[in-house]
Amino acid sequence: MWIAIIVVAVLTGLMGLLILNARKQMRGLKDVKDSENVKIFTDLNFQNKIKTGTVLVDFWAAWCVPCKMMIPVLNEVAEGANGKFTIAKVNVDEQKATAAKFGIRSIPTMILFQNGREVKRITGVKTKDYLLKELDRRINL
Repeated sequence: MWIAIIVVAVLTGLMGLLILNARKQMRGLKDVKDSENVKIFTDLNFQNKIKTGTVLVDFWAAWCVPCKMMIPVLNEVAEGANGKFTIAKVNVDEQKATAAKFGIRSIPTMILFQNGREVKRITGVKTKDYLLKELDRRINL
């Protein structure tokens, strides 16, 4: 009985430390601007913009900390696109129809489209290498 209480107390303490550390890291996040190579899609232009080529669309919101963590990663991927693919963003708070159409329930969610068809859905924070591998896999089919 006492062992269980001690284990729960230790685990609760560790969780508290992890939460405090995460909050400290989040406060340290700086606002990063999107690269000029990252396209902004709207409800009005979305279908037209994804219908040709390979397009990775990031569904995001301004208040979402993990979304902010993805900005530098997506900027780097977009900088290296060299016309082979497009990196784009859809703000789910502003473009509600498109977010609803694709059933976006958690953010960041990235959807990879090829010629207008969804071929891969990626949820959560990912590395540049992970995204590049997914893009290369689709482009080099």
